[in-house]
Amino acid sequence: MKKTIQTIRGMKVKGERIACLTAYDALFASFMEDAEMDLVLVGDSVGMVFSGYDTTIPVTVEDMIYHTCAVRRTMTSPLLVSDMPFMSYQASPEQALKNAGRLMKEGHAEAVKMEGGRRIAEQIRLCTESGIPVMGHLGMTPQSVHEFGGFKLQARTREEAEHLRKDALAVQKAGAFALVLEKIPADLATEITADLEIPTIGIGAGPGTDGQILVTYDMLGLYEKFKPKFVRRYLEAGKEIKNALSDYIHDVKENNFPDSGESY
Repeated sequence: MKKTIQTIRGMKVKGERIACLTAYDALFASFMEDAEMDLVLVGDSVGMVFSGYDTTIPVTVEDMIYHTCAVRRTMTSPLLVSDMPFMSYQASPEQALKNAGRLMKEGHAEAVKMEGGRRIAEQIRLCTESGIPVMGHLGMTPQSVHEFGGFKLQARTREEAEHLRKDALAVQKAGAFALVLEKIPADLATEITADLEIPTIGIGAGPGTDGQILVTYDMLGLYEKFKPKFVRRYLEAGKEIKNALSDYIHDVKENNFPDSGESY
């Protein structure tokens, strides 16, 4: 069944949990299709797990269009959301509309995601009023990593928590259809989820959100540079791949590959 923004919003009303992951290429997108994922995010995390940067900041609109197109080619059922990269929307609502439009028109995304609260409310409003669905993102917003001094827990004080609550309400009022809450205290995420009419998608925000998302390369054990506390490894694929590569090298060096059954 095709998932739409109405499907995702309806899941909150029904109390049905929302399963989300990231994808950056056609192969992984086909896995998401077969698994019947609810929502797939082409995240700007591609800059770290795919392109090798230390942060998401170097990612461009062109990068996001390329990877979103790749995902779209083999995936149709999950809702497809594409990240708005750093400095593609912050300058003005008009800039946000132009670049969000490119991700929809050229990248074939069905929605876009923006990081920030009240300071980008007008960007969200203009896009949604123009027919571009927007997912919000609050808490540990990776594009602000230098402002935060690292990938740290956010909203730790009462003042910061109240600031985040106001941002969440502003994002909803501006027209966002859902909101990612990243790396904030679980109790706060549960409270915000109860306050909002739109679904919340947690990542490092405890079990009280309406859904969960992880970076696929993290949960499969492919990205080994660091493992956040909130990541559950469902597979140690990185270790398995390294073992397979070592076995291949050994067989080639020892002339054990190819054998007669693998030759013409």
